[in-house]
Amino acid sequence: MSRRARSGALLLAACALALSAHAAAPDVSRPAPAFALEGQGGQVALRQFQGKLVYLDFWASWCGPCRQSFPWMNEMQAKYGAQGLRIVGVNLDARSDDARGFLQANPARFTVAFDPAGATPRSYGIKGMPSSVLIDAAGKVILIHTGFREADRAELESRIKAALGAAP
Repeated sequence: MSRRARSGALLLAACALALSAHAAAPDVSRPAPAFALEGQGGQVALRQFQGKLVYLDFWASWCGPCRQSFPWMNEMQAKYGAQGLRIVGVNLDARSDDARGFLQANPARFTVAFDPAGATPRSYGIKGMPSSVLIDAAGKVILIHTGFREADRAELESRIKAALGAAP
């Protein structure tokens, strides 16, 4: 096989792999993949939030934007929790000490779970940190968002308010 043919075959294989990985990720309006993880206060499972709007956030201790998102998530949980919002932060650090150190410096006033193996973000097709998934009261994905910048705050809050208004 010529070098050009090998390069073409490798490119085709890479594209197929990328497409199959994308196909496994939940699209908007599809059911959110279930999970059950250890949390700060016991097991955390998606099913326990059935009927609630869930803002599922994937974070790690080494992630700079994650530090910026925690105060905002605390604010959103305080502001909209009584209306049915549940924020769930899933930590992806391999070392629990790293996660606990982060949480001491950046307290979470929302549910925190730990997934050192990274199975949950794979099931959601997460590619970057932080990433968030908004899941409606029926358990369907309604938004997938990567990153966290100051400019994202208003748009994300607007999506949360709209989803709470649409809840049964």
